[in-house]
Amino acid sequence: MKKAWQLEYDVFSKAKPVILSEEEQTWDAANEFERLADIKYLMKWNSNVPGSGAPEKVIVGAVQSMENMGYDVSEAEKMIHEGLKAYQDKDLLSVIRITNELWNLFGKLEKIEGHKYFKYQVYDNFNQYKLAVTFPKKRFVDIESKDFFKSTYMGWLAQFVGGAFGTAMEGYTHDNLLKTFGEIRDYIRKPNTYNDDVTYEIAFLEAFSKKGYNVTSKDIALEWVALVPFGWSAEEIALKNIEAGIFPPESGYFNNPYREWIGAQMRGAICGMVAPGDLETAAELAFKDGVVSHHNNGVLGEVFNAIMVSMAYVENDVRRIVSECIELIPNDSEYYSIIKKAYEVCLKHDNWLHAWKELEGDFKEYNWIHAYPNAAAEVVALWFGNGDFNETLYIVGMIGYDVDCNAAQIMTIIGVIDKEIPSKWTDPIGEKINTYCRKYKETSFTELTNWTIDSIKKFR
Repeated sequence: MKKAWQLEYDVFSKAKPVILSEEEQTWDAANEFERLADIKYLMKWNSNVPGSGAPEKVIVGAVQSMENMGYDVSEAEKMIHEGLKAYQDKDLLSVIRITNELWNLFGKLEKIEGHKYFKYQVYDNFNQYKLAVTFPKKRFVDIESKDFFKSTYMGWLAQFVGGAFGTAMEGYTHDNLLKTFGEIRDYIRKPNTYNDDVTYEIAFLEAFSKKGYNVTSKDIALEWVALVPFGWSAEEIALKNIEAGIFPPESGYFNNPYREWIGAQMRGAICGMVAPGDLETAAELAFKDGVVSHHNNGVLGEVFNAIMVSMAYVENDVRRIVSECIELIPNDSEYYSIIKKAYEVCLKHDNWLHAWKELEGDFKEYNWIHAYPNAAAEVVALWFGNGDFNETLYIVGMIGYDVDCNAAQIMTIIGVIDKEIPSKWTDPIGEKINTYCRKYKETSFTELTNWTIDSIKKFR
């Protein structure tokens, strides 16, 4: 085997001089790279969510998130105002400088003494997690049965229905959705299957289909960079980290202010699907997947959704799934305090809106993409939807926030249990799936289901 210097010298020593035309000397690609780089910088300061048009400033959200995690952001907030002015003045070079100054600052922020975030336990790894909870025994699921195929098929279909329904309305409050659309009980526009959430679940399934239950976070990370061409917020940072040789778990938390946003929580369902009735394995897989791009509470959000989907294969009572899975999140974590309070508030009220209105004020300081408000939204929708597909989807939609992520995850639970979805939701979706994931730009629900089940059979 040739050494690296030999390979390189072979190329250099055999190169024949040529004369390029004027056209060939022009670096058109450089201009395109510059244009794309400029767009990415500007979008950090002002953009609109592709599916819903909701306005967002993710660089401001980054500063907001660092404060949520107990860091003093006073200097960063000054820079934010400078950056917003530079953006308004169309001063691109200043925008670029300030953006990178902020990213440098994120790694140097000092902790706020006595901040509530530090009163809770931080969960860095799954072994630590296992010591904090007692998982129920694994329950048998016949993966060879037609019933299992139908549950898994309907789980996937329900997930895409939820995502398609929610994509058009994410990034808004309940009040503003109600004022604009009234009560939303159907798609508000023609749905499609394009959704960034499922891209990462496909990457997980690609890794799982090769390594099974021994899959590692590194295996998943390598499928991310192979299959996913771009990301946003936490996933963008993770992809950059992985490409720079920073692998999990560091890829999830290194200079990643979005590490407790919804990005891991939005992809837990697949981990539950490949571990039906085995909540501990579902949790472990979710932890492995979560640390690729998130940390601590961000990862716990993925575990929560994974164990609920896993339990849906062996339990038909949605309220029991919610209540029991909440108690499988470590009770000294901040994430637990959020979902536990949401559950307790549900018990106090006889309708979802009263419950949500009591909870909503708790989340003013959190970004609408943060895991916490969306975890609470899931609990409320599942509790008051109580297994009814239409009602659950209606509630999670009307709550607002990151609707597509929330709806996709919790509707997977309902699909697995019911194995039936009203045709008004499925007919506009059809059988074909389109994604922006390399290798899987077009597939079908049947193919995705078979792939999922075949991967389980291969390693069980």
